[in-house]
Amino acid sequence: MRALARLSAVVAVVFVTFAGSSPSDLSRRFGNGRDIIRGVNLGGLFVLEPWIKPSLFKQWEGNSPQVVDEWTYCAALGKNECASRLKQHWSTWVTESDIATLAKLGLNYLRIPIGYWAFTVKDDEPYVQGQIPYLKKVLGWMRKYNLYAVLDLHGVPGSQNGFDNSGKRGEVRWQQTQENIDRSIQASVGLAKIAAEYPNVVDAIELVNEPASWALSREGILDYYKRSYSAVRDVAPSVTIVIHDAFFSPSDWPQFNVPGWSNVILDTHTYHVFVKDRLVLSRDDHLKATCQDASNVRNFNTQLWTITGEWSLATTDCARWLNGFGRGARWDGSLPWELNGPVYPGATCAGQNSISAWDAPTRVFFRQFAEAQMDAYEAGSGWFFWNFKTEEADDWNYIKLAQNGLIPNPPTDRHYSRYSLDNPHGSIKLNSPWCHE
Repeated sequence: MRALARLSAVVAVVFVTFAGSSPSDLSRRFGNGRDIIRGVNLGGLFVLEPWIKPSLFKQWEGNSPQVVDEWTYCAALGKNECASRLKQHWSTWVTESDIATLAKLGLNYLRIPIGYWAFTVKDDEPYVQGQIPYLKKVLGWMRKYNLYAVLDLHGVPGSQNGFDNSGKRGEVRWQQTQENIDRSIQASVGLAKIAAEYPNVVDAIELVNEPASWALSREGILDYYKRSYSAVRDVAPSVTIVIHDAFFSPSDWPQFNVPGWSNVILDTHTYHVFVKDRLVLSRDDHLKATCQDASNVRNFNTQLWTITGEWSLATTDCARWLNGFGRGARWDGSLPWELNGPVYPGATCAGQNSISAWDAPTRVFFRQFAEAQMDAYEAGSGWFFWNFKTEEADDWNYIKLAQNGLIPNPPTDRHYSRYSLDNPHGSIKLNSPWCHE
């Protein structure tokens, strides 16, 4: 996910218009008749991230060399033991009870990250396969509970960003060989085949998650999108296709509006903890920052429909291993960064990620922050929270936050809302304790 400082502060998902269509047509197609998409990510299931489920990596704490991602996890264990552990993980991390709970919480969509290695593994790669039967089981539960899916290719060969969530932490080598690109397209086609098998559940396929603009060729990213678009369309003609903004600024988004494309989305994510400008904000300023986020997505929504594909309630990067296995946090200065110390003198990570440690004012703030972000992203066409649950980091755990009253349950039950939820979509006006129009 979002582990390094280069992560953009704002990310979104955008519907690309085409000749003869209107944004409302595309919104209805992707939203299955719903005006607003409200969903969560099933992160940590098919792509391991140490901070989401630390128990999987704890045995290597303090070791050298370290196991830091799914690549090194399987390399250290060997394929047989890795397969055994991952099958246990796949069968327990997302259960039917979880899917039923998410539906009961009033959500309508789930985004499901998965790595390329579920579809193609070379002899010299340590990854194991076997994910697809578990994915299909999850899709079956989603059909039972009337939820819709976005299948997200979260990791590609060579790594598109160097983050652990790509499957392999370190260098960005995705564009170094044509074979990497071809295998990425092969994985996208694999997702398209599943979409064709579950047409009433799978609404969209994301061609690659978070390609790093600072380490990749813009032209190469666009070429991959074009080739993957054609390949997916050959298998699943009506599925919506998601393309990430690659951390380009909103002024660059029009480059993704490719003539001749139809039913396409551009993805971008909003976090408050990975860049200095957001991490140092006061609580009031975190709330006020959502006003600009709302303006951004609403303004762009007049051209292309926009969904914020990842966000959380975190205002610190204190979750254990959020910045990578074995790494500390900017917040308390235990991770080297541009301030060369903590965010403010005496800043501590103690209690930052535990609901049980939050006092009443902190709980009020997080409820306001949840509503402020929902309001902002619904100035576009909706959102996906990261993540559905975690082992330790409560500020990233949608189920626990909702069950404790810190996220609206259902999402429309807002105490500080800036607009009437009955307003026609697109006519939203900011009117809250922190935003006014």
